[in-house]
Amino acid sequence: MGGFFSTLFSGLIVGALARLFLRGKQDISLLWTIVLGVVGSFLGWVITSPFPSLQNTEGVDWIRLIISVIAAMVLISGFIGWRSRK
Repeated sequence: MGGFFSTLFSGLIVGALARLFLRGKQDISLLWTIVLGVVGSFLGWVITSPFPSLQNTEGVDWIRLIISVIAAMVLISGFIGWRSRK
């Protein structure tokens, strides 16, 4: 059960950082921020997993965090664009 809550928490952090770095107003809910942050975190893990030097790091994995935030930024921008066309 702890893995579920840590995943939600990391999604919240990644989604919040992505929204912080995006320009303009993002009119999405906290739920969508968490969902897209979790997906961005997963994409960051998938992108960095083939590199052995990035798998065993001590402390905060900054490269994976940066890639996760960038992925979440792309997802949030795409979601906002998709929703505005609706």
